[in-house]
Formats: sequence, C-alpha cells, structure tokens
Amino acid sequence: MDTNDLLLLAAARRGDTLGVRAALEAGADVECRDAEQRTPLLLAARADQVGAAEILVEAGGDPDARDGQDDTPWLVTGVTGSVRMMRVLLAAGPDLRLTNRFGGTSLIPAAERGHVAYVRAVLRETDIDVDHVNRLGWTALLEAVILGDGGRAHEEIVELLITAGADPQLADHDGTTPLHHARRRGFGRIAGLLEAASARAGSRGRETPR
Repeated sequence: MDTNDLLLLAAARRGDTLGVRAALEAGADVECRDAEQRTPLLLAARADQVGAAEILVEAGGDPDARDGQDDTPWLVTGVTGSVRMMRVLLAAGPDLRLTNRFGGTSLIPAAERGHVAYVRAVLRETDIDVDHVNRLGWTALLEAVILGDGGRAHEEIVELLITAGADPQLADHDGTTPLHHARRRGFGRIAGLLEAASARAGSRGRETPR
C-alpha cells in the first residue's frame, strides 16, 4: 500500500484533520482500505471523528463503502448513535436501504442500543423504512423491546417509532408481537404504549370507508 494511503488511514482513525488533508493533497486514495477493508471514512465514522469525516466526504468518500464485516460508514452511525456524524454522511447521499451483516438498517441497532437522539433525527430527517425486518425477523420496534432494558431511553424510542408509523402489530418470525414481548419482559410502560398503538391500529382497520 502507498505510504500516503497508510497515513490517511491513520489520520482518519485518530481524527487528525491536518493529517487527513495533507495525505489527500499528497495523493492518497480517499477509498484506500486497511487490512479489514475499512476505508478512511469508515474509520472516521467508527471513531466519531466528525472533522475528519467532513474532509473525506468533501473529497468524495463513499458513505456506502463496505468493509469485510459488511459495515459501511453510514451503517456504523446507527451503532455509535452519533447524530453529528449521521448528518455529515447524510449530505453524501447514502443508500438508506443498505443493510449490515444482520440484515438491518442503521435504525435497528440505534433502537436496540437506546440512542434516542439518533432515532429521533434519522426518523425526522430521512425516509428510512421504519418497519424494515432484519434476518432475525425483527424490526426496530421489536429490537428495542427484545434487546432493550425497558428503561426511559427505550420507552422514548418505542414512542418515536410508533409516532413515525411503525406497525405495533408486526410480529417476529415466531408470530410474537412487540406487545407480547414487552409483557413477557415486564416492561409495563412500553406495554402500555404498544397497547394504545395496537388499539388505534385496530380501530383504523375496522373503519368503514364512506
């Protein structure tokens, strides 16, 4: 690998904006890869190095470049929960339909991990599919209930997802709904939100068109 590429990768990882600019000006490839097939932009995204990411996006860095684990810079933002990084990469036009190795969009790990600000921002600022189903058969709503801790952050996320149009009756591969999972886990407040949402959905389904 070219020395300038190595310098760019290292600078992106540690957020050295001067180093990033210098390596690019010296001819480094903005899409160069490390041993794990991670680009400089992916390294910056993983480390939440926003300044470095801004420079790399300006230089044409691809928000959809996959590494050996099927991660992309955009998908990583759902793991870190960084709203600032999300917005930097959103300006680069990521494909919101791309999925990680579990078949999930960026919204799903964010919901699981309790990243309230990220979930709120990505729902408001993009047209990401709120009911996307991953390879486990889980939506963001299911994942927030099944893998969440039932605390305030996950309550807020469930509420945000419902408000954004998530289907509260969309069950997992075993036919278990988010409401049933919430009851099993003893998440009373979340169960209450899901009960109300399910009742509203049921009412709409029973409405007779005029």
